Amino acid sequence: MLTNLDDLYLFVILVEEGSFTLAAQKMTMPKSTLSRRLAQLEHKLGSELLIRTTRNQELTESGRLLYGAAKEHVEALSKIEEEVGSIIHQPQGRLNILLPLEFFNRIISTLITDFITLYPKIHISCQHYSDEIPDFNPQFDLCFVLHEQLLPTSNWISKTLLSFSQSIYAPKNFDSNMINLAEDLTAHNCILAQPSQPWLFRDNDKVQAIYVKGQVTLSSPEMRQQAAEQGLGLCKLPDYVLQQGIKLSDKQIKNHGNNQSQLKRICLDKQPIAQQLSVLYQSRKIPVKTRTFLDYFQSNIGKLL
Repeated sequence: MLTNLDDLYLFVILVEEGSFTLAAQKMTMPKSTLSRRLAQLEHKLGSELLIRTTRNQELTESGRLLYGAAKEHVEALSKIEEEVGSIIHQPQGRLNILLPLEFFNRIISTLITDFITLYPKIHISCQHYSDEIPDFNPQFDLCFVLHEQLLPTSNWISKTLLSFSQSIYAPKNFDSNMINLAEDLTAHNCILAQPSQPWLFRDNDKVQAIYVKGQVTLSSPEMRQQAAEQGLGLCKLPDYVLQQGIKLSDKQIKNHGNNQSQLKRICLDKQPIAQQLSVLYQSRKIPVKTRTFLDYFQSNIGKLL
């Protein structure tokens, strides 16, 4: 029994748009027609694909399998259409991007503004996540992740873009003679990013995990910086957080006086593992709109340093 290719295309759009209303709008068809087409597809396959409630929709196991199998082929056809169309027209369409909280918000905002100016037919929607690693969500075309270890196996395809050095920081009045080895950190209060998560250090060609303790856990790097400045403990931060603070303080000094960071870098026998920036996407056959943004991001990534 052959399944209509249009039905598979409608199913993929329905999953990615997240609702019958949005999918019907994108396909310029009544919701009743879309619902009927989904019912016909489920009848042909003999399995329920989507659990629909008044507030949301959720894929069944059969729905996830079908989406994973159909998406690549649907995207391949869409990519051909886009590439042919891009010969005459600019890249276009909706681009959904997932970003970590407090990830160069001002710089990313400027980059997106400049990108939209160049490609006015692309519509960008950005959302943020607070977890260390986001869950796979087929609604997003690109997801940017900051991480120290290898990313866990998932449905995403990952590509590392660059790395950021990290350091241990302490209040300026902290006695640096009290700590020389990475192991010495276990004797001091530390401000954590994730509960029970060790701090990783480079020990030649190995990685050493140091299990530090502390009373405060803050996922936000800016909040960890402020907590350290207030004397709540030592913190591990990407160096760009302090560098950005210095640049901002230079402007603040002109207007409001000296507001520079009250932290200093602690020199240890080992260096913390660098933080990696990776981009995740769903298929190796990236649509033109997604490839255009990713190429632009990589070309302008120097602005993040």
